[in-house]
Amino acid sequence: MSESCNLTNLQSIPLTPTAQEAYKPTVYESALPQNVERPSYRNRMILTDLTVDIPESHRVPKDAPATPPKARWGTLEFRTYIAVACVMIPVMTWIPISLSLESHPNYKFYERRLSPGWIPFRKVDNSDAQYRSFRNNFWLLTTLATAYLSIKYLWKRLGTAPPQDNTYLIRYNLFFSVFFLLGLHGTSFFKILIILSLNYSIARFCGDRKIGPVLTWVFNAAVLFANDRFNGYRYGDLLPSLEVLDGYQGAYSRWHIVYNLTMLRLVSFNIDYYWACNTSTSKEHNRNRTMTYAERMFPHPPQMYTFLSYLSYALYPPLYLAGPIMTFNDYLWQHRQSMNISGCAKVLYCIRLIASVLTMELILHFMYVVAIKDTSAWDSATPAQISMIGFWNLIIVWLKLLIPWRFFRLWALMDGIEVPENMVRCMANNYSTLGFWRSWHRSYNLWIIRYACLLHINISLCY
Repeated sequence: MSESCNLTNLQSIPLTPTAQEAYKPTVYESALPQNVERPSYRNRMILTDLTVDIPESHRVPKDAPATPPKARWGTLEFRTYIAVACVMIPVMTWIPISLSLESHPNYKFYERRLSPGWIPFRKVDNSDAQYRSFRNNFWLLTTLATAYLSIKYLWKRLGTAPPQDNTYLIRYNLFFSVFFLLGLHGTSFFKILIILSLNYSIARFCGDRKIGPVLTWVFNAAVLFANDRFNGYRYGDLLPSLEVLDGYQGAYSRWHIVYNLTMLRLVSFNIDYYWACNTSTSKEHNRNRTMTYAERMFPHPPQMYTFLSYLSYALYPPLYLAGPIMTFNDYLWQHRQSMNISGCAKVLYCIRLIASVLTMELILHFMYVVAIKDTSAWDSATPAQISMIGFWNLIIVWLKLLIPWRFFRLWALMDGIEVPENMVRCMANNYSTLGFWRSWHRSYNLWIIRYACLLHINISLCY
């Protein structure tokens, strides 16, 4: 294999600052995917430490001054901004509330879509099907996460842990995943297992050959189309004698919908293994410090890409249903060398989740904009009212995706696994299409850069 095909350097491109960039630690620092110091003038906690705190938000330009510029809050420009905000934000909030009053003439057109709420004298607009499925099962998911973490705690207490790493916990992750998927998808779990086995066979058979990534993409794309075409398949259609297996579909029979995310993990494993086979040396890291995100992209020795680790990664319970997405190399590194996420960081992230959920609940109880939109109940509405119906619908779309992603990421953090944060900007805080996409589904954006863009570069260099 030629030097041009050695991907050790290419794999570290995605993507975040290196460990040498200067940060000053804050109370939230240990939950960040980078173990770096902040600038000397970032020596205290600020609001974004409780809202959005990722490495990119603290990246220091090379030409940045040694001291921060003077604050502009007292200038005429910023005083004007504050005055406009103090007037317009309450107006933008009151308009959808006024449209949601029982006394409004259009209330009778969408009242049937409202449900009883937990806030006194208010109904709740629980008509969005996507968020309703999460909201109605919130406490069930919380119970499941608590059971997973509690059993794992006992597993660690009763077992004999190796002194240096947590790779022994990979078995527990897989053990819990099997029972989790049997309850969730019933006998369809065996369909998933067959697909995962075939994908693993492609990786092992191809090894370091360039045909491996090509077959991986072709196979997984074909499975996605087949899943959709045959609606997840039925055992009876494949073999009449197996029709009895169709009798137990689990709590969620549409396994092929969730599989769309699983497919991303299958591609990640195969290509990470392909890169590992094409890397002459493996990288070792200092165990006295936390690894950076870029370092966790480096490959492992090929013999560590086992079927057990592969299944544990692909079916990892906290991230199985909705993500966020992490790479196989990242998953395995965090078991070989733990992230040491502090309890304070976990509590702060939990507070962020609770604040997001309560914000969503207040909106759904006082602004029935989803029901108004779905029933077109905007007769005689003014342009300002119609614009606010659209604006607050977009806010709800943002929140209904942010809350599940934040919930499952918190579950992973409580398990000691740090994954990329999705939704790092509010819907109303974007200034370009590129910036919007990068911050909306950040983990998927990193996945595309690594397994589409960098893979294309790699294959081009090899040829």
